[in-house]
Amino acid sequence: MEFPEDYLWMVIVGFIIAFILSFGIGANDVANSFGTSVGSRVLTLRQACILGTIFEMLGAILIGYRVSDTIRKGIIDVEMYNNGSEKVLTVGNIATLTGSCVWLISATIMRLPVSTTHSIVGAAIGFSLVARGTAGIKWIKIGFIVGSWFFSPILSGAVSVLTFMCVNKIVLQKDKALESGLKLLPIFYGLTAAINLFSIFYEGSTLLHFDKIPLYGVFIITFGISIIVAIGVRYLLVPWYRKKISDDCRERIRKFEEEGKIDDDNATELEQFNVTEDVPEIEDNSEETRVKTRENITDKPEVAKLFSFLQILTAVFGAFAHGGNDVSNSIGPLIAIWLIAKEGTALQTAATPIWILVYGGVGMVIGLWVWGRRVIKTVGDDLTKITPSSGFCIELGSALTVLVASNIGLPVSTTHCKIGSVVFVGRVRSKANVDWALFRNIIIAWVVTLPISGAISALAMFGLQKLI
Repeated sequence: MEFPEDYLWMVIVGFIIAFILSFGIGANDVANSFGTSVGSRVLTLRQACILGTIFEMLGAILIGYRVSDTIRKGIIDVEMYNNGSEKVLTVGNIATLTGSCVWLISATIMRLPVSTTHSIVGAAIGFSLVARGTAGIKWIKIGFIVGSWFFSPILSGAVSVLTFMCVNKIVLQKDKALESGLKLLPIFYGLTAAINLFSIFYEGSTLLHFDKIPLYGVFIITFGISIIVAIGVRYLLVPWYRKKISDDCRERIRKFEEEGKIDDDNATELEQFNVTEDVPEIEDNSEETRVKTRENITDKPEVAKLFSFLQILTAVFGAFAHGGNDVSNSIGPLIAIWLIAKEGTALQTAATPIWILVYGGVGMVIGLWVWGRRVIKTVGDDLTKITPSSGFCIELGSALTVLVASNIGLPVSTTHCKIGSVVFVGRVRSKANVDWALFRNIIIAWVVTLPISGAISALAMFGLQKLI
């Protein structure tokens, strides 16, 4: 593809900065998908990276283009730049990428999970204020997006808490928790499959022609496959899970017996080693009390193994949702740069190129492998104690919120959703289970993200204007 000579440098610089931004998104936001799974010891960091590589890419390709349209054309009125000012909009998108990139990399160095959506929207506002003042900024749209940033963590937290309360009542507190959990396993898998399938096929990939499937066809495919999944889980996986988990628990009992930690009369009772889920409320939130409280929060052995399988599924669910929602933050402005240079118009009428979505996805995956462990530790270990059962509820609630938002084209913050769920569920377990000082620092980082990224973008725009 040949571009006009005066646009070529813009395209090259845009691709470079967008890749660095994608790297930062992978390093920072990956904790939203796998932080809880690594924190609960369900997955190792390496396993999380492998699964993240696969499903972040799938999410970016299958559903990423919808939110990318919102990012590149829904925040700034591009028509203002369509009469001889196309270059201004092009360098403005470069400034947007720059502002978001610098702040996101800085936050990752500080191990703080911040919103890449906050960052990219703030950066877009920053360049627009320099280029056109307050004119052309879609304040109503931005207000709607900002409102979703406050709404999404509350909604995500509420969904996760309700899920945890239900799981706690009908599974965790039961004398035969394993059997109760196994009965619900087909429902959990079927529900998760239904949500994923609907998000894929409803107005889905143009490359795979999923966008041509009528709504009734989407429902038939979604519920048909989900029912098959539930039946398969019920008659194939549940018996296997029951045998495997029971054998593992009996092996644990045998080791305890050999070490002389239990009486022979009780050695066959699985419940002998069940640790209660109920943790008394403690007002003292000192470091010593918080550590002691976290040590007391654990799952029953058989329940931990049951929810370990489910948490892997929901982690994959979260990675898919994250790839679909957050790839737009790095490639939305890049697509605008590419299409403006290609078409010569600011209206960007062509569809989002799939290969650019892949490009953004690759950058996120590399960031995940190289720097992902930094923020994963903050979310998975430092903020609160996470067990497989609570991790499943956290991931299901937050992923559902993000995935629904992706399908309606609303770029909500995956960070806000996941942190909201982590804190809500952690608080339900015990007040002393949450590191409130760390949570305060995260909130501060959220508040300053938009103005800082906006200021950096504005400075970049001020300098770039002199080059056109």
